[in-house]
Amino acid sequence: MGECWCMCGGISTDGRTDLSIIRDGPLTARRYRDEILRHIVVPYAAAIGDDFILMDDNCRPHRANLVEDFLLEEGIVLMEGPACSPDMNPIEHVRDALGRRVAGRRPSPETLQEMERALLEEWDRISQLVINSLIDPMPQRCSTLLAFRGNYTPY
Repeated sequence: MGECWCMCGGISTDGRTDLSIIRDGPLTARRYRDEILRHIVVPYAAAIGDDFILMDDNCRPHRANLVEDFLLEEGIVLMEGPACSPDMNPIEHVRDALGRRVAGRRPSPETLQEMERALLEEWDRISQLVINSLIDPMPQRCSTLLAFRGNYTPY
């Protein structure tokens, strides 16, 4: 059986978090709280200030009661997003750009260590202008989604 790992990163119009690689098993709610929220999101939220709103990708560990309780205790506002609309979450577009950048590397990563290094390097190379271009249209996208009552939008 292969090694199991995932990556987590956060973006805002003011910057981004480091890309974190979670190794040694699946991302459980407890690991998400302890390794991502507590050590990455809480300090980042404090740096952003009162305007910070957390938007995640609605995966199961993010919706666990212990995670929602932790966010409430920390005073972190969670933006509720449509569960089946990854196009409405800018981080999904950043992940796509990251994947395309890594796929375009020559030579291609051949080991997990090379893949991890490539992901970390390419994450840092994505410009803030690109990130902002994905975040800035979100108010209009949300308005359009509401106007279309959650149905197909041109995005």
